[in-house]
Amino acid sequence: MTTQVEAGATLRQLQAGLGLDPLENRILLCHALALPRVALITQSERALTADEAARLASLVQRRLDGEPIAYIVGEREFFGLPFRVAPGVLIPRPDTELIVELALERLPQGGRLLDMGTGSGAIAVACAHTRRDAVVTALDLSDEALAIARANAAANGASVRFLRSDWFAAVGEERFELIASNPPYIAAGDAHLAQGDLRFEPVGALTDHADGLSALRSIIAGAPGHLVSGGWLLLEHGYDQAHAVRDLLQARGFSDVQSWRDLPGIERVSGGRLP
Repeated sequence: MTTQVEAGATLRQLQAGLGLDPLENRILLCHALALPRVALITQSERALTADEAARLASLVQRRLDGEPIAYIVGEREFFGLPFRVAPGVLIPRPDTELIVELALERLPQGGRLLDMGTGSGAIAVACAHTRRDAVVTALDLSDEALAIARANAAANGASVRFLRSDWFAAVGEERFELIASNPPYIAAGDAHLAQGDLRFEPVGALTDHADGLSALRSIIAGAPGHLVSGGWLLLEHGYDQAHAVRDLLQARGFSDVQSWRDLPGIERVSGGRLP
């Protein structure tokens, strides 16, 4: 599918005629023309120049070709904060706000939090921004992801220590009051990897190239050596993995093992406490 954006078209006309849903129309119009959203109303009869029309047409075509809107504009809101995103990191999703809420409830005053596989830094930055007393460390194996995460921490005024690490390798014998992670959990060959936004996101951040549980197993196995007594481990996982993750947590000796549902009612996060 292709789109035509003509010079001379007004903002009012374009809001109804770009072939995207209304919200995406507004986002791309504002991004292409560097306008605040209110200008779509106050300047509704403004006509596009030829350069503006060409720029908007290019962005709309990218979206029609399936590219995620967050990658096109380079930003996504998460937990009320703006996050820079690029194809080297997953796009933060509202479902992941659940693990942030659970972490904030369980982290004691002045507590140490470890975010494993931080990607864009969404979990770590949201927690550090909300809880200025917390001591937050974030790990990732990707240099590109760490650069984006550091930029997001700086842009949001959040104090986070970032380390390049293959899971727990870089934290030595350190212990934390809470460990949180949204690791790769889609099984290899899952049809979802070839659908929608996932086609454009970094495959290594989506799948473990195995049964979907290998990263979760590694984190659960290593967590007791990096948690204080009574510390919490919280893990985001797939829609059908809650039972398996609870079994892994119980087998590793965690207590108070449970799962929590996201807004659509799916068991999205499971966790437990080190006795």
